[in-house]
Amino acid sequence: MWGPAIGPPAIYGGYSEGCLRGAVALPLDGAGYQVVRPAWHRNFGHPDLIAFVQRFGERIEAAGLGVMPIADISQPRGGPISGHVSHEIGLDVDIWLRLDLPRLDPGARDDLTAVSLVSGATGEVDPAVWTPAHAEAIRLAAIDDRVARIFVNAAIKRALCAMDWDDPSWLRYVVPWQGHDAHMHVRLHCPEDDYRCENQGAPPEGTGCAALMENGDSDPERGDMYGRGATPRPPGVMPRQCINVYSLPAAAQ
Repeated sequence: MWGPAIGPPAIYGGYSEGCLRGAVALPLDGAGYQVVRPAWHRNFGHPDLIAFVQRFGERIEAAGLGVMPIADISQPRGGPISGHVSHEIGLDVDIWLRLDLPRLDPGARDDLTAVSLVSGATGEVDPAVWTPAHAEAIRLAAIDDRVARIFVNAAIKRALCAMDWDDPSWLRYVVPWQGHDAHMHVRLHCPEDDYRCENQGAPPEGTGCAALMENGDSDPERGDMYGRGATPRPPGVMPRQCINVYSLPAAAQ
């Protein structure tokens, strides 16, 4: 199994066409979280992302919300990952919206599945599954200063918009996107000191709730899943520095 490339953390490219040097593994267990499907070896990320998950888990534990399942982050050196159009630079993480799981042994987590919160009959959140605790878990992720966007199903964003929040400003970062009915996809900003990382522009000011109601299941002003930014490279083309990343020795584990 390929391990992370040796060297200090460095990101080359963007969320959908890039790679990562100096990745670290998220521990399989921590306060407020547990990694699911650990046999897939997709729990590697930039140190900023690993620190975010651990902060988020601590908030979840402090709020008494249980143990959040952490699914795909990135491969040990980033790059294309099956089932995703991003997750290539260690700054994206899928967090299942399941609050019913006890803490399990790692070997018992490989066959777990996510559970949709959206009713196929109505296209809205399923009241038999959706609870205020799910909304609070999303809020606890969105208030982190490092978060650039959180992708969720449009029905979930509508449900969040319909709730009464003392400070709804964090809804700016919650973006409706197709699928994402069973998990939230959290994306961090590029590290400020890494000029090689291609950032995604900030979403517009405001909560985006009015635009969502007007546009149905999308809010094009908030930006896309690919997050290519202003990169001049054609879609699907990796930065040339990734050749070196893939040829480096593996870091000691």
